[in-house]
Amino acid sequence: MPAGRSAAASTVADEDVDEARHPAVDAAVRAMANAEGLPPADQIAQYEAAYQTLRETLATIDQA
Repeated sequence: MPAGRSAAASTVADEDVDEARHPAVDAAVRAMANAEGLPPADQIAQYEAAYQTLRETLATIDQA
């Protein structure tokens, strides 16, 4: 827990994050984490695909 945050504040913040999750963002984050085990050339492609997904998702959220 970061300095200055109480356990209660941490619990509330964690609950807010759980409610704000987005499936496309979660998938992009998982893809980036999974890229660690790939060869470097494949990592780049994975990161670029995740980046594009995040850009498109955030653009959609901004329009809502």
